[in-house]
Amino acid sequence: MSIGIVTPWFGKVRRKYLVKAVLTYGCWKGCFMLGRYSFLSCVAICIGLVLTLGSLSIVSAEEASAAIVRAGKLVSIEFTLRLDDQIVVDTNVGGDPLSYIHGLQQLMPGLENGLKGLAVGESKKIVVQPEDGYGPVDTHAYMEADKSRIPPESLKIGALVEGQDSTGRPVYPRIKEIGEDEVILDYNHPLAGQVLYFDVKVLDIQKPPAHPHAE
Repeated sequence: MSIGIVTPWFGKVRRKYLVKAVLTYGCWKGCFMLGRYSFLSCVAICIGLVLTLGSLSIVSAEEASAAIVRAGKLVSIEFTLRLDDQIVVDTNVGGDPLSYIHGLQQLMPGLENGLKGLAVGESKKIVVQPEDGYGPVDTHAYMEADKSRIPPESLKIGALVEGQDSTGRPVYPRIKEIGEDEVILDYNHPLAGQVLYFDVKVLDIQKPPAHPHAE
């Protein structure tokens, strides 16, 4: 097993052998000072020390930080999302990984912050509160609509209906209430107000594309 020591890149090779030489010299000198009866035991310890140092690897600070999730890295993860009832809401386990560039706010804040510092192969349980996920439930996002404009097959509580916002973008509110002549549409995200429980695993960490950009 290799032991990683962070040191400036320009001295990593020279320092590796310098450390080995200093420790080995000190060990042998100590053996002679202990005297005859402890000499053989001390020699055995020194041999073990030298063999251990043979597996020593020294990496630069840049190399060490490149192996963890940090700003600017292209990170690939697998995840499983559950709610308070522990029912699986979404997962990509067994499918394509979710890839993003860390620090560009391509994930919800609570999830992205929880991934920071992880290495390839590491797993973690991340709990995301509503304010760091899809936000709290906004009562101002409830809007009344004419019941006659809703297709009959969609007239049920919880059904998604398609519409457009003021800029022409498609929106998919849910039916919250059904009255005699109108319905109440809920434009909140379906997971707004929910605590999110993620099981995540880092699959890969790479350099980002040549010209990454955030939307």
